[in-house]
Amino acid sequence: MTDDDRDQAPERPGQQLASQSDSLPLGAHLVTRRRGYVHHGIYAGNGEVVHYVGFKGLLRRGPVEKTSLAGFADGFGIEIERASEARYVGQEVVQRAVSRLGEDDYRLLSNNCEHFCAWCRCGEGRSRQVEALLTRPWRALFAMAGILCSMAGAQRGGALA
Repeated sequence: MTDDDRDQAPERPGQQLASQSDSLPLGAHLVTRRRGYVHHGIYAGNGEVVHYVGFKGLLRRGPVEKTSLAGFADGFGIEIERASEARYVGQEVVQRAVSRLGEDDYRLLSNNCEHFCAWCRCGEGRSRQVEALLTRPWRALFAMAGILCSMAGAQRGGALA
């Protein structure tokens, strides 16, 4: 590969995320849009995210863990979720997230990754995705189809959030 080829070669996702981590505020509520749902985590600094793993493979639950930005994104993009009602910010959000590392009590409807992030930032577990599903049950079909597709992919080598 020549120097010109290197200059024109696209960045790999891991490289893009590494450079993105410099601009992420500590304690940011991160989201990554997956098939049928949105996965949530808390930026802990140094390119790491604390999140509820959720389902790993076929209906096995995973704990709250710390992972890399690339591991959290799992090939999808990352955005910052803006929450106007945040009661905690920055290092305090990270401390709250880290205090739950290893917790293994994932429940899709009452203690999922979005509940976890809301608790870290606001002091109360809440999931707008779950609320929307409960008020519009037909959306649950689309969400479950996305989750099942993701679980099938996780069985082949990755983890599902």
